[in-house]
Formats: sequence, structure tokens, C-alpha cells
Amino acid sequence: MPERNVLLPEPSRRKVLRAGVGAAGSVLLPASVALPALAEERPPIGTWPAGVKGDSVFIGISVPRTGTYAVQGEDELKGYQLAIEHINEGHPLIKAISPKTTKGVLGKQLKYGVADSAAKPNEAVQAQQRFITENKAIMITGGTSSAVAVALNKLAQREKVLFVCGISGSNDTTGKDCVRYGVRQNFYGHTAANAIGPVLLKAYGKNRKAAFMTPDYTYGHTVTKSVNDYLTKNGGWTMVTNQVSPLGAPDYSSYLTNIANSGAEVLVNVNWGHDAVLSTQQAKRFGLLPKMKLVIPYQIPFLAREVGADVTDGVYAATDFWWTLGDKFPLAKTFVETFEKKYGYKPEWGAENAYMEFALWAEAVEHAGSFYPPDVIKSYESPRKLNSFVGEVSWRPEDHQLIRPVVIVRGKKPSAMRNKEDFWEVVEIVPGAGLMQAPNAFGCNPGTYT
Repeated sequence: MPERNVLLPEPSRRKVLRAGVGAAGSVLLPASVALPALAEERPPIGTWPAGVKGDSVFIGISVPRTGTYAVQGEDELKGYQLAIEHINEGHPLIKAISPKTTKGVLGKQLKYGVADSAAKPNEAVQAQQRFITENKAIMITGGTSSAVAVALNKLAQREKVLFVCGISGSNDTTGKDCVRYGVRQNFYGHTAANAIGPVLLKAYGKNRKAAFMTPDYTYGHTVTKSVNDYLTKNGGWTMVTNQVSPLGAPDYSSYLTNIANSGAEVLVNVNWGHDAVLSTQQAKRFGLLPKMKLVIPYQIPFLAREVGADVTDGVYAATDFWWTLGDKFPLAKTFVETFEKKYGYKPEWGAENAYMEFALWAEAVEHAGSFYPPDVIKSYESPRKLNSFVGEVSWRPEDHQLIRPVVIVRGKKPSAMRNKEDFWEVVEIVPGAGLMQAPNAFGCNPGTYT
């Protein structure tokens, strides 16, 4: 049997390759390899086995490097790049999360390509399709825009190539648009609402009038719905207006005029990236802030730096990670120090999220002992406790969503900041399991392995 046709799981294939090839291309099997294993040959799927034949594997990365989410995309990219560097060298921080990792994943070095998605689904899909077709990408990643994440979910399922989601806050990503070939580790609208909701009710009381600012795509609509549902049901709050704007809106005057005339006491800004910066700056110029209380239910990396600590002073936000968590979690401390040394600033949660997604992927592959996609997916679906920068976490098999805490932060006064990046104080770390909906509540039907 020609060696090129032996499609065994990687551990068995390595035994075969070490054994050597006999006359006429026949494989010389060591005694330890039982003949029945040859009956378990697997047909190619996705980019496997072509993508794992050499001494390296390829990863396709698409992040927004231009457009309204570009600043956040660059931070996310730095997290990916640092994780790849650490995986390839067998860094102790990676080994703390993926103990079986030595140098590379299953001994193979990681190579990667980067494409600018501009937060546009079509551009992300086209770039990742090229990575799959031309580079035999064994895994793809990206996001920042949930519309991109949902589109890449669909591409991954169709092409049978694993998609580890970058930033995506929409409920739909592991809800109605979940796929077998997609996983997500960061928090999302529903968990953000359930974490920050009690804090807002305690701080501001019941029966408040709230104005929402919502970007017009899946992230915005699902976050707004989750937050409003929680505050309405549990606190009697009223949504007096919901101002929906397109991605990349250059001016928010008309939306802010409507909010000013709505009688709102609280401004809930769900916009993200540069849209969040512009809308918040203009809300201040309109005199809405600090007259209204500002709430950021889904924290935007670099927002405080862009709008100023005087604007975010006292503002509550839900987030994935903040660098002062290093005071509580040793792995977070190591990550922050390592990242800052390399890039010159303390990582935002986009970088943390990207690093963790790759570290957890390495752990899943090493646990499977194979790059064969169904084996890796089943590794994600095998319940076990994992280390992370925010303590112990685990994957939920039904929808491939990580069970992880949500962090509630409050903006610091400028006079209370210990350094130029000390914008937020952590007020609560909310355990993740109690924040999540039932696995099928949002319509998740992940599809097939093959």
C-alpha cells in the first residue's frame, strides 16, 4: 500500500513514517501497529491531510486593519502573533495552558498569513478562502465584527476547516449561527447583560429610562436586546429610544438629538470601535454627558484612552479582561508583562482574547493527538478544566462556547489613575456558568463533523 494513501490518525501515521518504506513503496509496519488500524483509513476532509504533511501547518488570520474597527483589529493581531511565537518556542506561558505543547503543535511549527477584513464579511471570506485553497490552512481565525465571525462560521462548516473565533459579541455566533467547525472563547451579549445588569440596578435603581445606541448588525441588535431584556424584566427600566446607526457612521448628531428629546436618564452605548469613540465624544459635546449616566455594556478596547478618563469616570462596563487582573491571576500577570515588553503597552482584551483562543486551540489539538478535524472538534467537546488568564474555564460541548467569567469594571477618576493606562478598576468577576442561556435557547444546531 503506498504511503501516501495511509490516512491514519497522526500518532499512528508517525509510527508508520518512522518504520520506513519497503520495496515497491510498501509500508513496513512495526509490530506495535496492529493490522486492523489500516482498516480505519480516513478520507481527506477540508485541508487534511494535505495541510499537515510537512513540518509546519498554516493558519489564516483576518482582522480589520482599516476602517472603524482597525485599532481593535491591530491589538487582536498582536495577541495572535505573540501566541504563535510562544507556541513555536514552547514558552512556559503556553505550556501552563497546553501542557503537552513542546515546540509547535504536535511538533509542527505554526506559519500564518494576515488579511485585512476591514470588518467586511465578504472580504474576510474571500481572504480565508484563499488561505484554505492556496495555503491549505488547517485553522482560520478572525472576527472583531460579529458579521465577519458569522460569515466565517459558515465558511468553516462548508470547507470543513476549523474556525476559532476572534472577537465576536453577538449571541448568534454560538447561537442560531453556531456551527460544528466553529468555537468561541470570549463573552457575548447575553452573558454581558446578565453580568452587568445587577450592577446597574444596584448603582442606579429601578424604573429608569434608557436610550440605546445600536450598530445595525448582529452584534448590536443582540447586545441591545439582551441588555434591555434584563433591565426591563428585573428592574422595570424602559427603553425610551433605540437609535440604530450604520457601521462607520461619520456623524451621530441626528441620533443624539433624538436621545436628547427622549427623556432618557441613562445612555447605553452599544457602538464599538471608532464608532463608539465618535458617538461618545459627540454625546459629550451635545451636553448629554455627564447629564445622563453612560453605560458601556460591552467594553471597547482603547475607548477610555480615546475619549478621556474624565468621560469614562464612574462608567460601568462588562469586559473579557483588564490588565490589573494580573494582581489576582498569575498567568494574567505573566501575559501582561510579556506583551508589554514586546509591544510597549498593556494589552487590551482583544489581544488577550486572541492569545487565549490560540493557546486553547493548541491544547485541543494536543489533547486529540491529531489535526484530523473531527478529532479536534471532539477534543473541544470533551469536558475538562482548562487554565486561562481569568482562572479555570471549560468548553460547553453543545455550542462550543467557553464557560468563562465576565469582568465588570468602573472607570477611574483621572486623579486616581496610577499610570497612563490605569483607566478602569475591576469591581466584580462574575462566574460564567450562571450567566449563560441554555445551550439550545438561541437555536444552536451545529451540524455535522464530516
